[in-house]
This record gives sequence, structure tokens and C-alpha cells, in this order.
Amino acid sequence: MPKKDSADPEVQHRENLEGASTGKGIAAWIAHRAKPYTPPWILTGAVGIAGSAASLEWQGSAAAGVGLTLGSVALTGMTWWAGRTTSPQRRLHSAVTVAAASAWVTGAALAGPAAGPLPDAFLMGGPVVALSWNIRQVMRRNPDAVQAADNADASLLEKVKLAGAKIRKAEVEPNRVTAELVLPAGELTNDDVSRALSNLASGLDVAPTAVRYLPDPDSARRGDLVVVPRDMLADVVEWEMPTNIGGSIADPLVIGRYDDGSPLQLWLPGDPQAGRNSTHLGIFGISGSGKGDGALDILTEIMGRRDVIIWLSDPKAFQDFGPLRPGLDWAVEGGAETETMVTALQAVIPARTRWLGAHGYRQWVPAAAERQSDPAHSCQKGTACGCEGMPFLVAWYEEAANTLRFMGEDAFTGAAQEARSAGIALVISLQRPSHDQISTSTRASLPSALVFGLDARDESMALPAPVLDAGAHPGAWGNRRPGYCYLVTPGVEEARYSSPGRTWRFTGQAARVMEQLAAWAVRNGAKVDPITAKAAASVAGKAYTERHNHGATDEDGDSVYANADSADDDGGAERRVDPEDEGLDPQAELPPVSPALADVAFGPESSAPDFTPEEARAAMDAIISEFEKTGTMVIGPKDVMEHAARFGRTRPWVSGEFRRLIEDGRLVPTAKGGRYRIVPSPAMV
Repeated sequence: MPKKDSADPEVQHRENLEGASTGKGIAAWIAHRAKPYTPPWILTGAVGIAGSAASLEWQGSAAAGVGLTLGSVALTGMTWWAGRTTSPQRRLHSAVTVAAASAWVTGAALAGPAAGPLPDAFLMGGPVVALSWNIRQVMRRNPDAVQAADNADASLLEKVKLAGAKIRKAEVEPNRVTAELVLPAGELTNDDVSRALSNLASGLDVAPTAVRYLPDPDSARRGDLVVVPRDMLADVVEWEMPTNIGGSIADPLVIGRYDDGSPLQLWLPGDPQAGRNSTHLGIFGISGSGKGDGALDILTEIMGRRDVIIWLSDPKAFQDFGPLRPGLDWAVEGGAETETMVTALQAVIPARTRWLGAHGYRQWVPAAAERQSDPAHSCQKGTACGCEGMPFLVAWYEEAANTLRFMGEDAFTGAAQEARSAGIALVISLQRPSHDQISTSTRASLPSALVFGLDARDESMALPAPVLDAGAHPGAWGNRRPGYCYLVTPGVEEARYSSPGRTWRFTGQAARVMEQLAAWAVRNGAKVDPITAKAAASVAGKAYTERHNHGATDEDGDSVYANADSADDDGGAERRVDPEDEGLDPQAELPPVSPALADVAFGPESSAPDFTPEEARAAMDAIISEFEKTGTMVIGPKDVMEHAARFGRTRPWVSGEFRRLIEDGRLVPTAKGGRYRIVPSPAMV
């Protein structure tokens, strides 16, 4: 059995009764018994000495009288203020004691300690005040109260079907009580406590999420019972600005606060020295739960860092993220554009992994984002290579349910399983992390979760079972507590996983600050590295190289985005021309259209002539080029049918041309059946 704290009144009482019975032992016993009660008497003597000494300096001084009086009032007021967290009786007792002592010192200093009633007041009042504090000390030991408390604890534990459990030690903090719970051997386990938490909350008359249980990992019948009686998250705190502008993405992202006031923070990159793995993040919460504000908290924190770039897909047309859009390296809406981004991400992962491995990085660290001037991290043996650095990449998919419906529930599975080693973090936001929205494989690849209010049926997909067993219950919030959340992520103590937090709230006034943040990111943030840009452009073509066409420019009127074409390092666009087109004059008149094609361009299918193989190839190539020019790089036969109708062609013709294009290498099948990726032509890259 663990030893009780020496501050326990019962333990002190037993210690006081123990002692030798000899004369010397009795004297020692008396001294031992008297020692705890001597501080009030020592302070009483100190007050007498202070008053007598002050009279030597200030006796008869009017100015000193004013100063000492003001000091006495201030000291009494400070005592009253400092005692606001104690019991009313202790607060009043302390204030009266300080007032009496300071009043006597003031009188003794001005008139002398022997003047008038001052000596009688000291000789009678001093012992009374000292004895009053001694009485408080004696009354701290109340065997009846201790027994009643034990009985009350036993009664409550028995009611919630934890009979025989013992509360061994309680640690009381402001608005938090942590008690060590020991269960009877062979009768109860920690699982029984987890099942009884809702009943314990009822017995204590607190919120369901205010009671949590943290099992001891080394014992099946011990753990800490945590009770937070008052909701300290009820007050809304508005977002003002990022917490670490110009810092590294490897520093913590501070997005809110826990119920005890400590910062709510997470990390995306790993840290080899701290033993923390890099992570992907799932953000889950129903409409109205505050998930949007939580996403803005994270995104603004990321955008304020110097060594990270962001790809963002938002099917809601950037309704919330609009002010931040200029600071994003690549921003797309939903549908085919997002499908292209996901396909490009899959191509970027191996390219970045090869670069990191070639430069001696087992995982991304902040040094990888700097120019490589260290021979230990060089792609050239024995010397510094001087290669341009590679910033961290955050690929964010907002309202990902739309993308998953479009691409299939396993759209992110492969990327999520491979991206962490490439210095990439995926952020996937969903209202409902249910089985019909996201596959279990993809969910298992998201080690971190920021979970707002949910439908209770979705809790098991949002949070790990041990966190739910410890008392986490986002289903209890729904959309009634906007911003309330649980955070499960590497770098945070597991004991914190079941502790509620709350993110900062965004208001209309935040838009201007967000715009300034995006402008800062354009001027001072990281630019895409050549490796990432070249890999993305090789798959997405103009969808990536011309991603800045939404009009964002810097102060000089130039594009605020680095052009991925520079990754080719070939001297300019004039070199990116097919060899057979090098002699063409761009100012010359185009040759006349083939009569056969001209006749069928807008004619009905019944009048469509048969195409020669060359004409069929030209027609299909024109259709593919149209998709490529608009940045749609992943297509299927159904997408082509509208265009094929202009030539009077039917589905069998489209299917035949798809087979030809696959054989020619112009189309590549994707992981989803019936979808094909367009391989950019040299002139488009």
C-alpha cells in the first residue's frame, strides 16, 4: 500500500503520539508537539519587534503616519485579494489578522510601543490572534469528517458498481482533482471504471466529459480518476494572429487551449531527436461544430512558417479560405481539378523521397529546406552540393467527402501510406468520418485527429478506442459547443488525449489579418523546390505550371508564384517545342481544315462520314488537347463523349481511341477503374 502524504492530518496525529517515555524523550515529545504551533507566536513577536524598531525612526512623524496608514490599508487589501481562492473563513481570518498587526505597528511607530493602550493591546491581542490560528490547526484534524468522507466515497463507488475500490491519494488543483483509484484484486479491472464514467459524472453532478479515467499502463486495476468540475472553456477566445510568424513548420502549431488553460498544440513534421514521428491529420466535425474555425487556426499557423508550401483543395470555392488563397502554392476547387492534384501528389512523393535519400535525410527536417551546404547532406560524395532546399509540403483536402465520392474511398490511401517519408503531411477534413465516407485503410493512415462535435455513432472512427474508454465523448457536444475538440497526435502526452480543448474563434475582423498573412507568405514564405515542381508538372502539366492564373501578383505586378517551368532548367519556353514544330511560323495563316472534318463538325450523327485513321487520330488528339489546356488531367470515356459528339462519334469509337492512346502512352490508367491520366505533351509542360 502506498504511503500517505505526510500532510494528511491523521498521519500527523499518529506521529505526534509516538515518542519515548523517558524524561529526555518526554521533553523531545513536548517540543515535537509544540513545534507545529509555534509560527503564529513567532510572527506575533516579530510584530512587536517591528513596531518598537519603527518608533526609533518615525515616532512623532506626520509624514510617516500617512505612509504607514496607506501601507496598512494596501497590505490588508492585498491579503483579501490573495485569499479569493481559499475558503471564506480563511480569507476573513487572514485579512483581520493582517489588519490588526499593521494597525498596531503603525501606532507603535508613531507614538511608541509603550504609549497609552498599545502595550496592553499587544499583550492581550497578540496571544489571542496566535491562539486563533492554533485552534484552526487543531481543527484540521476531524476524524468524524474523515470517516464521513471515506463513507461518502465508498457509497458513491458502490452505487456505480465499483464496490471495494479505494481512493488512495487526491491531488487538488484549481478546477481539477486527480485521485489515485485502486480496484479490488481479482474483482474489477480498469475496463469496469471506463464503463462507469457516465454514472460517476451523474453521481458527482458534473458534465459527462468532466470525468476521465487514465489507466496505469503497468496495472490492470490502478489508474487516475480526473474530475474537472467547472467548464473553463465556456469563454470564447477570438483569433488574433499566428503565434510564430517566421518560425519553422517543425515548431508546434498552437491552435487553442485545453480545459486547464495550457496551449492546444500539434506538430506535423517528425523530430528524430525527440523520437516523434511525422504525421497526417484528420479533422472531423459535423456542421456547426466549429470545424471550420479549427481548420483556419491550423492553416494560418502553417502559412506563417518560413519553410512550408501548401496545396489546398476546397470544393466550397474557398468560401472560408479566400483571404489566404494568394499564399497557397496550388489551390483548386473540387472535381477533376482535385483529382489532378491527387494524381500529381502521387508522382511527387517518390521524387521527394529520392531527393531526401540522396542528401542523407531519413526524414524531413528543417535543414532540408535550406540550401545544401553541408557535406554530410550532399548528393555529391565528399563535397557540399549546393542544391536548392526542399520545403515541407502540406496537402490539404477540405470537405474531402466530395473528393472521395468522386474518386473512390481509397483515393488517399496510397498517398497517406507513403507521403510521411517524403516530407509531406496530408490534412483531410470530413464532417462524418463514417465507414461509408472514408475507408478504414485511409483512416488508419491518419495518425492524428482533431475531433469536434460528432454524431455519437461516428466516434469509433474518429478517436481510438482507449481515448473513448478514458472518457472522451465528442458525441455529447454535437454542434452545441462550437470549437470544443479532442486532439490525438504525436508529441502530446497520451493523458491529454481525453482532455477537451477549444480552438480560437474567427470573426469578420480576421479577414484583413488573413490577407496580410497571405501577402507575407508571398514575400517571405518558401517557394516550391525544383524537384517537387518538376514532378507535379510532369503529371499535371498546365494545371500546375499555370496554377497562378487566379490573378495574384506581387507589388511589381509579377506573378506571386514560382513557375514550375524553371524546374526544367532549359533556358525558357522557346526550347519546349516539339522538334517537328520548330520550323513553324506562329504568325502564318493556318492551313485549311480538312473537308471531311469540316463537314462533320456540327452535323448530326447520321450524316457523319467515316473517318480515316489519320482523321480519327486528329479528332481525338484535339479533344485530349482541349482537356490539357484547361488543366483537366484525369478523364474517362464519359468525359470525352460530349466532345466526341461534335464529330458525330459514338461510344465504341471513343473506347477504341482510348485503347490507342493508352498504347501510345498518351493516357495512363489510374487506380480507379475507368479513369485515365493524361500524359502532358512536351509543348504543354
